[in-house]
Amino acid sequence: MIETARLAGFFTAHGIWCVSEGETLIPLIGYEHPDGEYGMDRLVFDDLSEGARAGQDALADGDPSWVSAVLVADGYIHLDQGKTDALLVEAVRYGPYRQSMRLAVPYRPADTPRGFAVHRPKFMDAECGDPQFNAMAEAFFVGAASHTEAHAVWDAHLDESV
Repeated sequence: MIETARLAGFFTAHGIWCVSEGETLIPLIGYEHPDGEYGMDRLVFDDLSEGARAGQDALADGDPSWVSAVLVADGYIHLDQGKTDALLVEAVRYGPYRQSMRLAVPYRPADTPRGFAVHRPKFMDAECGDPQFNAMAEAFFVGAASHTEAHAVWDAHLDESV
């Protein structure tokens, strides 16, 4: 799952880069081939939720050429301060023992009075005490940092108060 967490970080950073200017993210599916190469498809539909559903179907079905895949979609999560914009991320590692992870990266949209901000990722379906959790979280951030243009935006707008 470490490689999959890295893939998730890379494509989540790409999503952050897209929403940083106020754009609503068109759902995207990023994937890794056996040779380590990444690919990405935008899921363009009349309705963004249709694109997200198509991405969930694609993740569930997989593709014979994918080792791992990640879906990144724009949405909301509920935090202590209420309904919050977030990139919703689902990642899958294919193989004989399919593994998955889910997380959300809350953000403050650019068109708000205080401007764009990226908040701490919220890992779901993971136990913080699990020894693998720390390694997966670290791999996620390594993947995000490997997308240099996007990571510069993320780093410049980081607000860890949420």
